[in-house]
Amino acid sequence: MKFILTVGMILVMSTVGIGLACTNKAVKGRNAKKLIGMNVTALIGIVIVAGIIVLSGGVSASAAENSAAAAAGDGLKYIGAALAIGLSAIGSGIAVASSSAAALGALSEDPGIFGKAFVFVGLAEGIAIYGLIISILILNA
Repeated sequence: MKFILTVGMILVMSTVGIGLACTNKAVKGRNAKKLIGMNVTALIGIVIVAGIIVLSGGVSASAAENSAAAAAGDGLKYIGAALAIGLSAIGSGIAVASSSAAALGALSEDPGIFGKAFVFVGLAEGIAIYGLIISILILNA
Protein backbone atom coordinates (compact mmCIF):
# COMPACT_ATOMS: atom_id res chain seq x y z
CA MET A 1 0.00 0.00 0.00
CA LYS A 2 2.89 2.35 0.72
CA PHE A 3 4.23 1.75 -2.78
CA ILE A 4 0.87 2.63 -4.37
CA LEU A 5 0.59 5.80 -2.28
CA THR A 6 4.16 6.76 -3.22
CA VAL A 7 3.43 6.28 -6.92
CA GLY A 8 0.24 8.34 -6.54
CA MET A 9 2.10 11.18 -4.84
CA ILE A 10 4.78 11.16 -7.54
CA LEU A 11 2.11 11.36 -10.24
CA VAL A 12 0.33 14.22 -8.48
CA MET A 13 3.56 16.18 -8.03
CA SER A 14 4.55 15.60 -11.66
CA THR A 15 1.15 16.84 -12.83
CA VAL A 16 1.52 19.99 -10.75
CA GLY A 17 5.08 20.48 -12.00
CA ILE A 18 4.08 20.08 -15.64
CA GLY A 19 1.26 22.59 -15.18
CA LEU A 20 3.60 25.12 -13.59
CA ALA A 21 6.14 24.61 -16.36
CA CYS A 22 3.49 25.28 -19.00
CA THR A 23 2.28 28.48 -17.37
CA ASN A 24 5.66 29.94 -16.40
CA LYS A 25 7.46 29.37 -19.69
CA ALA A 26 4.55 30.21 -22.02
CA VAL A 27 5.20 27.01 -23.96
CA LYS A 28 3.90 26.92 -27.55
CA GLY A 29 3.89 24.57 -30.53
CA ARG A 30 5.26 21.05 -30.35
CA ASN A 31 6.55 21.50 -26.81
CA ALA A 32 3.05 22.40 -25.61
CA LYS A 33 1.60 19.27 -27.18
CA LYS A 34 4.33 17.18 -25.58
CA LEU A 35 3.72 18.69 -22.13
CA ILE A 36 -0.04 18.33 -22.44
CA GLY A 37 0.43 14.68 -23.42
CA MET A 38 2.63 14.14 -20.37
CA ASN A 39 0.04 15.85 -18.17
CA VAL A 40 -2.79 13.68 -19.52
CA THR A 41 -0.66 10.57 -19.02
CA ALA A 42 0.03 11.56 -15.41
CA LEU A 43 -3.69 12.23 -14.87
CA ILE A 44 -4.59 8.77 -16.18
CA GLY A 45 -2.00 7.31 -13.82
CA ILE A 46 -3.53 9.19 -10.91
CA VAL A 47 -6.98 7.86 -11.78
CA ILE A 48 -5.62 4.30 -11.96
CA VAL A 49 -3.85 4.63 -8.60
CA ALA A 50 -6.99 6.14 -7.03
CA GLY A 51 -9.04 3.25 -8.40
CA ILE A 52 -6.61 0.73 -6.91
CA ILE A 53 -6.77 2.48 -3.54
CA VAL A 54 -10.57 2.61 -3.60
CA LEU A 55 -10.97 -1.02 -4.65
CA SER A 56 -8.43 -2.27 -2.12
CA GLY A 57 -10.31 -0.77 0.80
CA GLY A 58 -8.61 2.61 1.00
CA VAL A 59 -6.01 3.99 3.32
CA SER A 60 -6.76 3.09 6.93
CA ALA A 61 -5.42 4.75 10.05
CA SER A 62 -5.60 3.24 13.53
CA ALA A 63 -8.74 5.23 14.38
CA ALA A 64 -10.41 4.21 11.15
CA GLU A 65 -9.74 0.51 11.78
CA ASN A 66 -12.21 0.54 14.66
CA SER A 67 -15.01 1.94 12.54
CA ALA A 68 -16.78 0.05 9.78
CA ALA A 69 -14.89 0.07 6.48
CA ALA A 70 -16.65 1.78 3.59
CA ALA A 71 -17.58 -0.40 0.65
CA ALA A 72 -15.79 -0.01 -2.67
CA GLY A 73 -19.06 1.14 -4.20
CA ASP A 74 -19.10 4.21 -1.98
CA GLY A 75 -15.67 5.25 -3.18
CA LEU A 76 -16.64 4.74 -6.80
CA LYS A 77 -19.79 6.76 -6.15
CA TYR A 78 -17.66 9.72 -5.05
CA ILE A 79 -15.38 9.36 -8.06
CA GLY A 80 -18.42 9.30 -10.36
CA ALA A 81 -19.87 12.41 -8.75
CA ALA A 82 -16.54 14.22 -9.02
CA LEU A 83 -16.19 13.29 -12.67
CA ALA A 84 -19.76 14.43 -13.41
CA ILE A 85 -19.26 17.90 -11.95
CA GLY A 86 -15.65 18.28 -13.07
CA LEU A 87 -16.14 17.35 -16.70
CA SER A 88 -19.36 19.34 -17.00
CA ALA A 89 -17.64 22.41 -15.53
CA ILE A 90 -14.77 22.08 -18.01
CA GLY A 91 -17.24 21.71 -20.90
CA SER A 92 -19.24 24.66 -19.64
CA GLY A 93 -16.11 26.80 -19.44
CA ILE A 94 -15.19 25.98 -23.01
CA ALA A 95 -18.74 26.68 -24.21
CA VAL A 96 -19.01 29.97 -22.31
CA ALA A 97 -15.63 31.13 -23.63
CA SER A 98 -16.61 30.71 -27.26
CA SER A 99 -20.26 31.77 -27.00
CA SER A 100 -19.61 34.86 -24.91
CA ALA A 101 -16.86 36.02 -27.25
CA ALA A 102 -19.19 35.63 -30.20
CA ALA A 103 -22.03 37.32 -28.30
CA LEU A 104 -19.85 40.32 -27.45
CA GLY A 105 -18.77 40.62 -31.08
CA ALA A 106 -22.37 40.53 -32.28
CA LEU A 107 -23.44 42.91 -29.51
CA SER A 108 -20.88 45.49 -30.61
CA GLU A 109 -22.43 45.53 -34.07
CA ASP A 110 -26.09 45.55 -32.99
CA PRO A 111 -26.95 46.47 -29.37
CA GLY A 112 -30.55 45.33 -29.89
CA ILE A 113 -29.66 41.65 -29.70
CA PHE A 114 -28.59 41.68 -26.05
CA GLY A 115 -31.41 39.34 -25.01
CA LYS A 116 -30.60 36.71 -27.64
CA ALA A 117 -26.89 36.81 -26.83
CA PHE A 118 -27.61 36.54 -23.11
CA VAL A 119 -29.74 33.42 -23.68
CA PHE A 120 -26.96 31.64 -25.58
CA VAL A 121 -24.42 32.36 -22.87
CA GLY A 122 -26.91 31.18 -20.24
CA LEU A 123 -27.48 27.94 -22.11
CA ALA A 124 -23.75 27.27 -22.06
CA GLU A 125 -23.63 27.86 -18.31
CA GLY A 126 -26.49 25.41 -17.86
CA ILE A 127 -24.14 22.54 -18.70
CA ALA A 128 -22.39 22.96 -15.35
CA ILE A 129 -25.72 23.03 -13.52
CA TYR A 130 -26.73 19.76 -15.19
CA GLY A 131 -23.47 18.19 -14.03
CA LEU A 132 -24.12 19.42 -10.49
CA ILE A 133 -27.61 17.91 -10.53
CA ILE A 134 -26.26 14.58 -11.79
CA SER A 135 -23.57 14.53 -9.09
CA ILE A 136 -26.18 15.21 -6.40
CA LEU A 137 -28.30 12.38 -7.78
CA ILE A 138 -25.29 10.05 -7.75
CA LEU A 139 -24.45 10.93 -4.15
CA ASN A 140 -28.03 10.41 -2.98
CA ALA A 141 -28.43 7.03 -4.72
